[in-house]
Amino acid sequence: MARTGAFQDDDFWTEFYDFLFPEQRYEQAEELLGTSPLLSFPPGARVLDLCCGPGVFSVPLALRGFDVTGVDRSPALLDRARKRSADAGATVRYVRADMREYAPPGEFDVVLNMFTSFGYFEDPADNARALRAMYTSLAPGGTLVLDLAGKELLARKVTPPKVVRKGDDLLVQTDTVLDDWARLRSDWVLVRGDRVTRASLVWFVYSAVELRRMAAEAGFEHVDIHGGFDGRPYDQDAERLILRAVRGG
Repeated sequence: MARTGAFQDDDFWTEFYDFLFPEQRYEQAEELLGTSPLLSFPPGARVLDLCCGPGVFSVPLALRGFDVTGVDRSPALLDRARKRSADAGATVRYVRADMREYAPPGEFDVVLNMFTSFGYFEDPADNARALRAMYTSLAPGGTLVLDLAGKELLARKVTPPKVVRKGDDLLVQTDTVLDDWARLRSDWVLVRGDRVTRASLVWFVYSAVELRRMAAEAGFEHVDIHGGFDGRPYDQDAERLILRAVRGG
């Protein structure tokens, strides 16, 4: 079977779940929340985990005493998040919603958008709309943390196909640059026994300069760009593109 526009397809998240959300990803979230200066928030802060998926960050944030709302458009991922929260004894409100439209005015002190969950709408204006919704959701003085694989990083990492094996399952990922580096397409082939599943994801990729400009146009102030969760500069040694910005008061 084959799927395009897969991020909107719930079957995609179910089929590829083990590769997208290995246990190491949950362990990484725990570590980052315990060590990253970019993820240090006031006690009891109201946190919106936007595109929360299966609760990778929502659950440990709630267990640290934050007031957490997780938003995603995938029922399958939200079901997994609710189960993970219940198993951990964490209280999280989960909402099924589109990130372009979920914008309760001033309801949050922090908005998180993690693991390159931004840029997937076909119309670039919709990506800007999603950023404006994040701004609207924040209280004055609130903080946005947006974590991406930046265009500069992808330029040095787009390589021949990547092959990942989990048990007897095999995933082959091939990346293709589109539209003069405006977008990237990832074609995935998953082999499980004699069953082959194909999926394609296409998303807009942003440089630090482009993302900073978009944040400013959405209304954010004090926009900082970092190259890792340790707060390092966004330079030749950067590991991620992390934007941290503030809604003015």
